[in-house]
Amino acid sequence: MLTLVWICALGLLTLIFGRWEDNQVNPNQSPNSQRLGSTTEVTLTANRQHHYLANGQINNQPVTFLLDTGATHVSVPAHLAQKLGLARGQAMTSTTANGKVTVYSTQINRLDLGAITLHNLKGSINPGMKDDEILLGMSALKQLEIRQLGDQLTLIQHH
Repeated sequence: MLTLVWICALGLLTLIFGRWEDNQVNPNQSPNSQRLGSTTEVTLTANRQHHYLANGQINNQPVTFLLDTGATHVSVPAHLAQKLGLARGQAMTSTTANGKVTVYSTQINRLDLGAITLHNLKGSINPGMKDDEILLGMSALKQLEIRQLGDQLTLIQHH
């Protein structure tokens, strides 16, 4: 009986610390959103590395975004493209932090981040990206007002 109690306690602690660790990497599992008149605001909190990660959706499929003002387009790892319903278009050369890489143009029909929804975005499919994070680049961010204060970043969509 005591062994069963210990097993249950260890399982519970593993679950608690697993969720805590997930929130340290991505504190925006459910982004804080609010609608104020003709605007929609989503406020994100920086993680311990001072990056803004947030859960969202592309074409109604769950994804994790990494906000990147240095990325021209929304950049999707190639291994996620088919699952997200993204067609590989024309090949082009892109300059990244790791040098030049061949990427493929794509069209993102719908992107959701909290209560913000964007349609018909230019994107790129990048075979060199191995992680599951999607770079939320300027093809999306230029449609939003961005405010930062401390470790909080607010994205504002004007309707």
